[in-house]
Amino acid sequence: MNKDIPVYHYDGGVLAPVQVHPVKEFPMKLLVNERELATLVASPHDLRFLVAGFLRLQGFVKSLDDFVLFSVCNDFGVANIRIKGELPDKLRPILTSGCGTGVTFTLPGSDSVGKVSQPDGLSVPPEAVFALMDDLGKKAEQYRSHGGIHSAAVGDGEDLLLYAEDLGRHNTLDRIAGEALFKGVDLTGKMLVTSGRVSSEMVAKAALLGISLIASRTSPTDMAVQIGDQLGITLIGYVRGRKFNVYTHSQRLVIS
Repeated sequence: MNKDIPVYHYDGGVLAPVQVHPVKEFPMKLLVNERELATLVASPHDLRFLVAGFLRLQGFVKSLDDFVLFSVCNDFGVANIRIKGELPDKLRPILTSGCGTGVTFTLPGSDSVGKVSQPDGLSVPPEAVFALMDDLGKKAEQYRSHGGIHSAAVGDGEDLLLYAEDLGRHNTLDRIAGEALFKGVDLTGKMLVTSGRVSSEMVAKAALLGISLIASRTSPTDMAVQIGDQLGITLIGYVRGRKFNVYTHSQRLVIS
């Protein structure tokens, strides 16, 4: 049973008790085909989306039909999954740069991900980027309440289609990939906005989903810029107010 620990706020030489609830951190052991694959550390909500998206973006499944058994037990912190086919004999886990440290079994780049398949004549006005980022801010109530939570959303230039939040920014993309799988949402040519830094693995994962534009309130890494350029993804950083920086494929933006 979790026990509340008193929290005190320091101000002007005085410590006073305050009502603060730290972000919940939940470890989920992932068993795939009776093999312990990883332990995902995440926020405790909607874990089926996280598990499905993680396996999708690792290349182990492509559709819901690839799952033979899908069981997520929050009480014991175990996801028991059985998929069609076998896992590779040797999997080398790689710790990623995500908050709390993410894990992947491949370090994706331009050599393992093809260029994003874009609809003909796809173009994005800056106002669509600003509008989706504004929608992200409105949805991120948990982030505003106590911090420590990353958020991400996918839109089509008019509407916000999917939204996810988690203590790890890499988990938000896995969650979106999983929810899209469950709901049959095609992410080809869509926009992704995120509250956190954009790393190389996030760009590569977005490319696997067919996302054409990624925008962040903060900055991309140098490897993210390199991979975004090679994969045909428009990469935008520092979306603040009505300004931003464009790092790759600026031709996709329609400037009036």
